[in-house]
Amino acid sequence: MSVPPDMAGQPPQGAAAGEPLIVQRHEGWVHVRFNRPEALNALDVATARAFLGVVESLANDDGVRAVLLSGAGRAFMAGGDLAQLRAAPVETAHALIGPLHQALRRLTSMRAPVVAALHGAVAGAGLSLALAADVAIAAAGTRFNLAYTRIGTSCDLGATWSLPRMVGLRRALQIALLSEDFDADRAEAWGLVARVVPAERLVEEAQALTRRLAQGPTRAYGHIKRLMRTSSGQPLDRQLDDEQSAFADCAAGEDFAEGLDAFFDKRAPRFVGR
Repeated sequence: MSVPPDMAGQPPQGAAAGEPLIVQRHEGWVHVRFNRPEALNALDVATARAFLGVVESLANDDGVRAVLLSGAGRAFMAGGDLAQLRAAPVETAHALIGPLHQALRRLTSMRAPVVAALHGAVAGAGLSLALAADVAIAAAGTRFNLAYTRIGTSCDLGATWSLPRMVGLRRALQIALLSEDFDADRAEAWGLVARVVPAERLVEEAQALTRRLAQGPTRAYGHIKRLMRTSSGQPLDRQLDDEQSAFADCAAGEDFAEGLDAFFDKRAPRFVGR
């Protein structure tokens, strides 16, 4: 199994040893990397709390216009930390899932699009987290498994909400109940990832996609995310009203004016995210 170059070795220069997350800020976008490579980035309580803190910070920062999630080492994420769960099952479940669910609420409701760059193993909570992203791309050779039933538990991190909406109820049940491995090509065919790229190009492709989104109309992105994520629970009549309100809000913003000017000037728009 090949590993993207900058995910195979040591953390980036300046990252503290043992730090569960590496946060790298760029112009308009932020790269959040899970950093427990020795445990295939399995989520422990410390990582869950750190992730919530990072997501809260990003959600409150209007300068963040896109977010990239990835994992250091040989995998994106192999699920939850089973050693912690084994030592204190119920207590750890609450301590782990509570902050992660808070983080996902903020991550999915923030205006900035979220990209997941997937490689190696994407299992359990790792797959659930990948499903929560707005866009995901995978390295060739990536292996997926929802995996929860392998340890006798049900899903968390929104998998039972996301998966049926992406692949349909029958296929979602198949994936969840059977806990069988599937590869990146199957994930692409099922619509779980946008595209599959050679492992050596994953970092480059993921960063380019995140930069592209960071230069887009963030105000519009936020409305599109909200409208699509809430649409299945609403009647068409209510959805139409919400679409009209969202369009009007975008029309009052700077990006809409810039988009129209760029169209008539026959040039690329220069969005500012407002």
